[in-house]
Amino acid sequence: MLNRFFSKRDKENLAWFWQSYMRARAKWLIFVFLLIIFQGFVYQQFLVLTESGLRVIFSSGTFSELIWVCLAILIIFTVRAFTSFVIPTISAKLSTSALLELRHDLTQHILRLPQSYFDKTSSGDLILRLVNQVQELSTFVGQTTVKAMRDTATVVIVSGYLVYKNILLFSIALVVIPLIALLMIAVVRRARKMQALTQTAIGKFITNIDEMKSGMRTIKMSGQEQTEANRIQSSALEIKRQTFRLMRTHAFTPPVIDLSSAFVYMLVIGVGGYMALSDQYAMDGASIITFLIGLVLVFDPARNVAQFLTQLQSSLVLLESVRSIFDVAGEDLKSGKPIQNTSEPFSIKFEDVSFSYKRNLKTLNGISLEFKAGTKNAIVGSTGSGKTTILNLIGKLYAIDEGKITLNGQDISDLSLTSLRDQISIVSQDIVIFDQSLEDNIRYAKPEATDAEVFKAAKEAKIEGLIEERSGGPVGPKGSQLSGGQKQRVALARTFLKPAPILLLDEATSALDSITEASIAKALMKLGKNRTTIIVAHKLDLIKDADMIFVLEGGRVVESGDHEKLSKSGKFYTSLLEAQKVNHN
Repeated sequence: MLNRFFSKRDKENLAWFWQSYMRARAKWLIFVFLLIIFQGFVYQQFLVLTESGLRVIFSSGTFSELIWVCLAILIIFTVRAFTSFVIPTISAKLSTSALLELRHDLTQHILRLPQSYFDKTSSGDLILRLVNQVQELSTFVGQTTVKAMRDTATVVIVSGYLVYKNILLFSIALVVIPLIALLMIAVVRRARKMQALTQTAIGKFITNIDEMKSGMRTIKMSGQEQTEANRIQSSALEIKRQTFRLMRTHAFTPPVIDLSSAFVYMLVIGVGGYMALSDQYAMDGASIITFLIGLVLVFDPARNVAQFLTQLQSSLVLLESVRSIFDVAGEDLKSGKPIQNTSEPFSIKFEDVSFSYKRNLKTLNGISLEFKAGTKNAIVGSTGSGKTTILNLIGKLYAIDEGKITLNGQDISDLSLTSLRDQISIVSQDIVIFDQSLEDNIRYAKPEATDAEVFKAAKEAKIEGLIEERSGGPVGPKGSQLSGGQKQRVALARTFLKPAPILLLDEATSALDSITEASIAKALMKLGKNRTTIIVAHKLDLIKDADMIFVLEGGRVVESGDHEKLSKSGKFYTSLLEAQKVNHN
């Protein structure tokens, strides 16, 4: 029966969650469990006192005896009320602390996942798991599960007392158990499926919202507000449809249990009444009424436990979704050899390197090239030729399929990621800007930097005036209050703040005006001294002074040399120059 409710993976996930986040809190969990058992005995004592009170009323009891019975009931329920406050308070603290650790571990693990994971995972999916699903698990562990334990304890303890009172009458009440078990198996299977579909719909909705926010400027400029509203509404309707189906699945349980309870009450009243009227059984009116009250105390919690089992299946889907992130192997930042001779400029060499983002679709095909130490290099080519991919591979964001990449003769596959990436500064079109001050955004490259160092870096990037204007104010989500050029200057300031032996520039000045671009180019020339600089650029006039220019086409190096040599070749580079002249005209 247990295997029908829990798959092998479910058991593994529960064991993982217990070992990782709950076992350390076992003492407090035992304390909570003891309080829950105590609450169950409160109901059992309530039945005992109720039967005593009824006998006082039906027999020749005294008024003072009735008062004592009533006071005893008040006292035990006062104690139960106190424990009803203590139990959820402690359990909430335990669950929120455990889920805080889970969020921390998730964040740490996500930050170490390979770039390929983020290429195929939407931001909405990550938000769903880190925010919604973890929060739902917290509620389930801290509230729903504790209530289910309390209800289970009540069912077991009160049922034990009813068995003690009259095992025959209680056995009659159990005739509906097989029906309820079959119902729960069917509901559990459907609930799992509906929960998975609901989470998928929510994830899609969050992704659409994120896309809408990111593309708001384009939406407004193209007048597509209604189209976007329709797209979001379509996602919202799917959430409604799947959520309704999930809620309808959960709604199957209570009416069946209610009908079963009514059937049981009918049997108990009929059979119990016969026993009370017959001289053959030691049952009287007080015993029958107490027994019926006991069944009420059993069936209401039993219904809650049955609903908990369906909710458990939904939570197991969430737990699987969260844990599956940990199944993705993260990057080992420390594994490997440290970089040697870091005081010297680096030479970077690609030897017959092939790479593909997707199987059977090569982005780089047997490419060989060398960026000599301390030189300025450029990579040009048409869109999709593999220019940015080369920069990605230097930073080991992806593993190559074939060939070898070396730094001063050291195979980068043997080097630790931390030591390798410490040698690299990169400025790209994809700039991360936080909703903080400009100073804090620049300091992101070097958290321990002083205000003077930050301002000096800002001055090198020609953004010091904007810092003075904003007076420490935040720049908006994703830098929404900054222009594209201002964002790129923030990225450049970070590079000035923490320069590295290898400087990678991926369209680093594409969003700058001509005057600022010329000024920044001079600063980059100064920054690039005694460093190995690699520039990916579409504007060929910015790389005329490069020591070596590599022309890529179809993932291969089709030409290489300096600007003067390539401009006279009459081949790909010449075609690119002529095309840009036509565009400028």
